[in-house]
Amino acid sequence: MEKVNLKGKLALFSDVWAPKVVGELNGQYVKVVKTEGEYVWHHHETEDEMFLVLDGKLEIHLRDKIIALSEGEFFVVPHGIEHKPVAPEGIASVLLFEPATTRSTGNVDHELTIEAAKLDMI
Repeated sequence: MEKVNLKGKLALFSDVWAPKVVGELNGQYVKVVKTEGEYVWHHHETEDEMFLVLDGKLEIHLRDKIIALSEGEFFVVPHGIEHKPVAPEGIASVLLFEPATTRSTGNVDHELTIEAAKLDMI
Protein backbone atom coordinates (compact mmCIF):
# COMPACT_ATOMS: atom_id res chain seq x y z
CA MET A 1 0.00 0.00 0.00
CA GLU A 2 1.66 3.12 -1.26
CA LYS A 3 0.45 6.41 -2.64
CA VAL A 4 0.68 6.97 -6.40
CA ASN A 5 2.09 10.14 -7.92
CA LEU A 6 0.42 10.51 -11.33
CA LYS A 7 2.92 13.08 -12.65
CA GLY A 8 5.74 10.74 -11.69
CA LYS A 9 4.08 7.82 -13.46
CA LEU A 10 3.48 9.90 -16.59
CA ALA A 11 7.18 10.87 -16.63
CA LEU A 12 8.13 7.19 -17.01
CA PHE A 13 6.96 6.90 -20.62
CA SER A 14 6.50 8.91 -23.81
CA ASP A 15 4.44 6.67 -26.11
CA VAL A 16 0.91 7.81 -26.93
CA TRP A 17 -2.33 5.84 -26.96
CA ALA A 18 -0.70 3.10 -24.83
CA PRO A 19 -2.39 3.08 -21.39
CA LYS A 20 -0.34 2.06 -18.35
CA VAL A 21 -1.95 0.56 -15.25
CA VAL A 22 -1.15 2.51 -12.08
CA GLY A 23 -3.72 0.97 -9.73
CA GLU A 24 -6.43 -1.63 -9.34
CA LEU A 25 -9.53 -1.88 -7.18
CA ASN A 26 -12.63 -4.03 -7.25
CA GLY A 27 -11.92 -5.43 -10.70
CA GLN A 28 -11.24 -1.96 -12.13
CA TYR A 29 -7.97 -0.59 -13.48
CA VAL A 30 -6.77 2.94 -12.93
CA LYS A 31 -4.70 3.83 -16.01
CA VAL A 32 -2.76 6.80 -17.29
CA VAL A 33 -2.29 7.48 -20.98
CA LYS A 34 -0.73 10.16 -23.11
CA THR A 35 -2.86 11.10 -26.08
CA GLU A 36 -2.04 13.02 -29.25
CA GLY A 37 -4.10 13.54 -32.39
CA GLU A 38 -6.98 11.21 -33.16
CA TYR A 39 -7.73 7.72 -31.89
CA VAL A 40 -10.07 5.26 -33.60
CA TRP A 41 -13.89 5.11 -33.59
CA HIS A 42 -14.99 2.25 -31.33
CA HIS A 43 -17.36 1.18 -28.58
CA HIS A 44 -17.28 -1.20 -25.64
CA GLU A 45 -20.16 -3.68 -25.45
CA THR A 46 -20.31 -4.02 -21.66
CA GLU A 47 -17.83 -1.54 -20.15
CA ASP A 48 -18.32 2.13 -19.35
CA GLU A 49 -15.15 4.21 -19.78
CA MET A 50 -14.15 7.28 -17.78
CA PHE A 51 -11.72 9.88 -19.17
CA LEU A 52 -10.29 12.40 -16.64
CA VAL A 53 -7.97 15.03 -18.15
CA LEU A 54 -4.87 15.57 -16.01
CA ASP A 55 -3.31 18.11 -18.37
CA GLY A 56 -3.95 19.41 -21.87
CA LYS A 57 -7.23 19.16 -23.75
CA LEU A 58 -9.18 16.11 -24.87
CA GLU A 59 -12.28 15.84 -27.00
CA ILE A 60 -14.58 12.85 -26.90
CA HIS A 61 -16.23 12.68 -30.31
CA LEU A 62 -19.63 11.06 -30.30
CA ARG A 63 -21.65 10.56 -33.46
CA ASP A 64 -23.96 13.49 -32.60
CA LYS A 65 -21.71 15.87 -30.60
CA ILE A 66 -18.24 16.59 -29.25
CA ILE A 67 -17.49 16.73 -25.52
CA ALA A 68 -14.56 19.13 -24.93
CA LEU A 69 -12.58 18.43 -21.76
CA SER A 70 -9.93 20.56 -20.06
CA GLU A 71 -7.67 19.84 -17.09
CA GLY A 72 -9.66 18.55 -14.13
CA GLU A 73 -12.73 17.59 -16.15
CA PHE A 74 -14.01 14.09 -16.90
CA PHE A 75 -16.60 12.35 -18.98
CA VAL A 76 -18.01 8.83 -18.78
CA VAL A 77 -18.78 7.12 -22.07
CA PRO A 78 -21.55 4.60 -21.40
CA HIS A 79 -21.10 1.10 -22.78
CA GLY A 80 -22.36 0.62 -26.31
CA ILE A 81 -21.79 4.27 -27.31
CA GLU A 82 -19.45 4.75 -30.27
CA HIS A 83 -16.75 7.31 -29.53
CA LYS A 84 -13.37 8.60 -30.68
CA PRO A 85 -10.99 10.42 -28.32
CA VAL A 86 -9.08 13.30 -29.91
CA ALA A 87 -6.28 15.41 -28.42
CA PRO A 88 -6.62 18.53 -30.62
CA GLU A 89 -3.74 20.60 -29.23
CA GLY A 90 -0.75 18.32 -28.77
CA ILE A 91 -0.27 15.81 -25.98
CA ALA A 92 -2.90 15.49 -23.28
CA SER A 93 -2.44 13.28 -20.21
CA VAL A 94 -5.53 11.37 -19.17
CA LEU A 95 -6.54 9.09 -16.32
CA LEU A 96 -8.81 6.22 -17.35
CA PHE A 97 -10.97 4.24 -14.98
CA GLU A 98 -12.53 1.09 -16.41
CA PRO A 99 -12.98 -2.64 -15.84
CA ALA A 100 -9.72 -4.62 -15.92
CA THR A 101 -10.98 -6.63 -18.91
CA THR A 102 -11.44 -3.57 -21.15
CA ARG A 103 -9.78 -3.87 -24.55
CA SER A 104 -8.41 -0.50 -25.68
CA THR A 105 -10.28 -0.34 -28.99
CA GLY A 106 -13.37 -2.20 -27.83
CA ASN A 107 -15.11 -3.81 -30.80
CA VAL A 108 -12.50 -2.71 -33.38
CA ASP A 109 -9.28 -4.43 -34.42
CA HIS A 110 -6.68 -1.76 -35.10
CA GLU A 111 -2.90 -1.27 -34.95
CA LEU A 112 -3.50 0.66 -31.70
CA THR A 113 -5.41 -2.20 -30.06
CA ILE A 114 -4.00 -3.32 -26.72
CA GLU A 115 -5.55 -6.37 -25.10
CA ALA A 116 -6.26 -6.00 -21.39
CA ALA A 117 -3.88 -8.87 -20.58
CA LYS A 118 -1.00 -7.08 -22.33
CA LEU A 119 -1.24 -3.74 -20.49
CA ASP A 120 1.96 -2.48 -18.85
CA MET A 121 1.80 -1.93 -15.11
CA ILE A 122 4.03 0.86 -13.87
